[in-house]
Amino acid sequence: MTSDSKKRDLALIVDDSPEALRMLTDALDGAGMAVMVALDGASALRVVEQVTPDIILLDAIMPGMDGFDTCVRLKRNARMVDVPVIFMTGLAETEHIVRGLEAGGVDYVAKPIVIAEMLARIRVHLTNARLTRSARAALDASGRYLFAVDHTGKTIWATPQAQKLLASFESAGKIELPAPWLDWLGEAFRDTSNLKAPPSAPLAQSDKLRVHYIGRLETDEFLLRLARDTTSESIDDFSKQLGLTSREGEVLSWLSKGKTNRDIAQILGLSPRTVDKHLEQIYSKLGVENRTAAAAVAANATRNKSS
Repeated sequence: MTSDSKKRDLALIVDDSPEALRMLTDALDGAGMAVMVALDGASALRVVEQVTPDIILLDAIMPGMDGFDTCVRLKRNARMVDVPVIFMTGLAETEHIVRGLEAGGVDYVAKPIVIAEMLARIRVHLTNARLTRSARAALDASGRYLFAVDHTGKTIWATPQAQKLLASFESAGKIELPAPWLDWLGEAFRDTSNLKAPPSAPLAQSDKLRVHYIGRLETDEFLLRLARDTTSESIDDFSKQLGLTSREGEVLSWLSKGKTNRDIAQILGLSPRTVDKHLEQIYSKLGVENRTAAAAVAANATRNKSS
């Protein structure tokens, strides 16, 4: 394989018409693109499990699974989020165009297809997709592991490295965010007024990753950042020094930083009642009666460790 062939953009054409497939394959091949074909939606889903195309041309009306449902299912695959999908159909009613865009398509081309127009649209969308990937790769290179979710916690997109970190924690395209965060996202979606952002918190499935809120991109698109929790080892040492469990050490550490019980509950993804129970155990183990005395013991332990 030559270096030029390696650089060819890869298009997936999904259409049940052999004539349409032949015409489009010849046109795209002539334009220097590599081409894969699928005769129906189910075949297209199998193809993208093995190979990630650069762009997809998708017939809207096919027997069995139509193009709209196919697109929705394609976009559930994290690798397909940034792959542009252009719908092809003889349907020109507004409701069909809207349905295609809502399913995840970026454009809509009416049949019979004008090849020159199709190629121009493909070039535009390939360029936009490259810019998006480059921007996210640049964020990764700078150590900014970002991802966006909707108000239910479903992942909309993620930078490449963030996607790798999240992969083992994702189920059906959804990250299990701390409960207070899910409550906050739902409230923020319903009320667009300025809400106090939730504090950074450990990812529910991993105490080694923390989630930070960055900002809101769209009405239902919230930008979050992942960061590795570098304090876990020091918390473990701190806890052992005072004869506490790791969780009790976390609670005491935040208490010593002036956080209220409610703040600690949100940060650690616990209920306020659970935090109260941890504090009762902490007071008992440290031989103190209140949070002020417990904070003083924590501060002294920290000073001794650093000296």
